[in-house]
This record gives sequence, C-alpha cells and structure tokens, in this order.
Amino acid sequence: MILFPAIDLKNGQCVRLRQGEMDSATVFSDDPAAQAASFEAQGFRWLHVVDLDGAFAGKPMNGQAVDAILARVSFPVQLGGGIRDLATVEGWLAKGVARVIIGTAAVRDPAFVKAAARAHPGRIVVGIDARDGFVAVEGWAETSALSAADLGRRFEDAGVAAIVYTDIARDGMLQGVNWEGTIGLAQALSIPVIASGGLASLADVERLMQPDAALLEGAITGRALYDGRIDAQAALKLVASRSRTA
Repeated sequence: MILFPAIDLKNGQCVRLRQGEMDSATVFSDDPAAQAASFEAQGFRWLHVVDLDGAFAGKPMNGQAVDAILARVSFPVQLGGGIRDLATVEGWLAKGVARVIIGTAAVRDPAFVKAAARAHPGRIVVGIDARDGFVAVEGWAETSALSAADLGRRFEDAGVAAIVYTDIARDGMLQGVNWEGTIGLAQALSIPVIASGGLASLADVERLMQPDAALLEGAITGRALYDGRIDAQAALKLVASRSRTA
C-alpha cells in the first residue's frame, strides 16, 4: 500500500484546487521542489505530480518546476497533465519521471495509450477522473458519456501499470474518499487502482487499511496533508504496519 503525497502545479506554484476549479486554487508553496524534498524527508516512497495548466492546455506547461523537482529528489515521481502524445511520454520518461499519467487521451485516443504501455511496460498510468460516475476530460472541463469502469476495461490487457481514480466531487473538499466507487472499480478491473480525491483525515488512512481496500495500490493525499489534518508520520506508520502484516 502506497500513500502518495500530491503536488499540483499552477503557474509554477504548488497549489490545491476544489473540485478541479482553477479559480479556487490555494497556493501552498512557491517552491515545489522544496516541497517535494520535504515529502521525501518525511519518509514518503512516491510522489504524485500534476501539471494543472498542462491539463487544460493539452501540453506540458510547468516543465521548469517538474525539472526542479526531479533534480531535487531521489524517490520515484509519477506525473500527469497535458500528456497527449508519445513524444511527450518519452520526453518525461527520459528526464527521469518514473510513471506518466494519461487522462484525456485515454478517452480520445486509447490506441495511443496502448502503444505507450507496450513501449514502456510498467510506466504508463491511466487517470480516470469521474463526475457522477462518468469520465471527465480536458482538465475536468468536459464530461463524457463513458463510465469509469468502461474506460478502465479498455486497457485491461494493455500493460497499464495502474489507474488513478479521482471522484471530482470529493477532490479538495475534505469529505472523505468515495470508497464504494473506488473499491468497486478495483473489483471490476485487474489493473491496480489508486484512490484520489477526498482523503481528509487519519481515519481515512485507517479505512484504507481495511481488508476490502487491499485491492488498491494506494491513495493520494493533498490538501489534508498540507493543512495538517493528516499527520504524515502517523499516516506512514499505519501504512508500514499494514505492509508488515500483508
């Protein structure tokens, strides 16, 4: 079980949004690389980074900030936002990103995702962001007619490393994870699922340790970690105890 601290990048700053609304951004740090180093020093084993501007623009927009993060830390980084073609995938992997997350293109161009997964096994993650169970794209600005489970099934045999599943209604709202929807998706697919959106307290981390959540690869934590609602050391201790007994 992996607990992923999140860094969302907007205009080169580390921010958190509410329900994906760009005008609701709260700036938590002007130095994302320092924030990443802090997470590594606290004992986290992975880092989740999203180029928010890139997600809307359809191309990388915070490359300088990502480069600074990669230069500062040694733990693996998974990156999403604006990754829509193989050249961008390969560019990030060559720079040292461990896994790239493909969201909008997974809906628009599933053949590209499959080709990327074949070319780079274990390094391609599909981001499924859902509003009321249906997949949202273009930085969550548009909602498609495709269900989260149906999108996930497209990639069952493609060699995708994981699926990051975000319930948009919970994202940044500190209301807890949509456990039913997230665990249900994990049960419907053979691809490991990472929970994203709503992790609000240590109680949510404890919930992540329950047997029915064992299917999940882990969960992403953002706002609650930044504002102190989740104590990093207590959360990591819980995860470590689960790992020892698994």
